[in-house]
Amino acid sequence: MLFYKQGETLMGEENQTSVTEFVFLGLSQDPHTQVLLFLLFLIIYLLTLLGNLLMVVLIHMDSRLHTPMYFFLRNLSFADLCFSTTTVPQVLVHFLVRRKTISFVGCSMQIIVLLLTGCTECALLAVMSYDRYVAVCKPLHYSTIMTHWACVRLAVGSWASGAFVSLVDTTFTLRLPYRGNNIINHFFCEPPALLKLASADTYSTEMAIFAMGVVILLAPVSLILVSYWNIVCTVIQMHSGEGRLKVFSTCGSHLIVVVLFYGSGIFAYMRPNSKTTKERDKMISVFYTVVTPMLNPIIYSLRNKDVKGALRRVTEK
Repeated sequence: MLFYKQGETLMGEENQTSVTEFVFLGLSQDPHTQVLLFLLFLIIYLLTLLGNLLMVVLIHMDSRLHTPMYFFLRNLSFADLCFSTTTVPQVLVHFLVRRKTISFVGCSMQIIVLLLTGCTECALLAVMSYDRYVAVCKPLHYSTIMTHWACVRLAVGSWASGAFVSLVDTTFTLRLPYRGNNIINHFFCEPPALLKLASADTYSTEMAIFAMGVVILLAPVSLILVSYWNIVCTVIQMHSGEGRLKVFSTCGSHLIVVVLFYGSGIFAYMRPNSKTTKERDKMISVFYTVVTPMLNPIIYSLRNKDVKGALRRVTEK
C-alpha cells in the first residue's frame, strides 16, 4: 500500500499554516461532462439505494430468508448503503458547483466511515464464500457448522476487523502534518490521495497501510479463491448437469464482483506511492466506491428465486 517513496519536507514548512479544508479537482473540469457524470452517478446511486434497501427490508420481513446466507447478505447490503452514501452524495453536489471543497474534519470523517464499511465488506465477502463452501462441500454438516451464534460471531468479527483497519489507517494518515497545498486531485477523501499532500515523511504511514492491506485485502481474497476452488472441485463430481450449471453460474457472477472490488482495491492501496494522481487512478476508485455497491444486490440476491419469491409475497400482502 503506497510504500517505498518517501515524502519530502516542504521548504518554508514552518511558516505555513495547517490546512483547514481541501479542494477536489474532481473527475472532470468540463461543464458538459460534469452534467453527464451527474446524471450517470445519480442513476447508479438510486439503483444502489433501491437494491440494497430492498434486500435489507425483504430479508427482515420474510422468515424464509432467515438463513445464514441471507443474514450475511443483509449485513453486506447495509455496509454497501453506508459505503456508497459516504462518497456519492458529496460527489453529486460537486458536479454542480464550481468550487469543490471539504473541511479537514469532514475529510477525516469520510475516511473513517469509508474504511470502516469498505473493509467490513472485504471481510463479509470472505465470510460469505466460506458459507457457500460449507453449503456445497459439507452439506450434511452445514446446520451444525453455520449455527446462529456462529453467524453472529462471523458478522461481528467482520465489522470489528473493518473498525480495526479503519482505526489504524486513519490514525497513521491524519497524524501527518498537512500544510500549504490543499488541492486533492481526486473526487473524495481516502488515504492514497491524502498522503500526496503530506508535509512530512510518509514512509511509516505507507507501510502501516500496506500491512493492513495484507490483512483486509490479500487474506480475504485468498480465502475466497480457495473456497471457490474447493466448490468447483466438488461441483465437477456432481452427477446432475443442471446442478453443475447452477453452481457454476452463481460462482461465476460472484467472482466478477470479487475481481472488481478486490482488484480495484488492491490496485489503489497496495502499490508504490506516487506524488501525482493519474486519471486512471480515479477511474479505478469509481469501481469500488460507486459500481460495486450497485452490483452486489443484483449479483448476490435479486437474481435469486428465493428473493423473487419473497418480493412477490411481500407485494401481495
